[in-house]
Amino acid sequence: METINKTLNFESLIGPYHSKLKAYALNFTHDEDSAADLVQDTLLKAYRYYDKFKPETNFRAWLFTIMKNTFINNYRRNTRVQRVVSVEEELSSQQLAFSCSRNNGELKFINEDIAKALKALPDNLYDPFMRYFEGYKYHEIAEEFDLPIGTVKTRIHHARLHLKKFLKIYSQSKGKPDQP
Repeated sequence: METINKTLNFESLIGPYHSKLKAYALNFTHDEDSAADLVQDTLLKAYRYYDKFKPETNFRAWLFTIMKNTFINNYRRNTRVQRVVSVEEELSSQQLAFSCSRNNGELKFINEDIAKALKALPDNLYDPFMRYFEGYKYHEIAEEFDLPIGTVKTRIHHARLHLKKFLKIYSQSKGKPDQP
């Protein structure tokens, strides 16, 4: 019953702002589809954290701040990904051999192994790690789980070590030396 009330209250609050959110998102993205995605991400985060909204504050400003922060975080994440990808005019034979030797069957097994490794993580490591993987900052994760920031960092570190150990075979298959 509480969830239904939360949903009804939330829907009644966002109704007048939906078109304004879309226009604001277009200012950031300059693309209809990306703007729609940004609005959806904003509303999902607003719903998720609706219990943290203080009724005596400005709901419109709260929504627009969530949208701005979501756009900035997505932009930073995309920038990091683009920095990792390098474009080269000429590909070496080793790169070509590696790229053509992979197939969807092998990728399916890799994805299954990653899913198993993630499921093997205890909840106290899994939840902070997944938030970090989704792009949340340490302080946001600490706030969400009501934990000290040092604890969040430690849990994410331990989750990485666990995953690294569980997926060790993949680092060996690339010819990389084992790392503890």
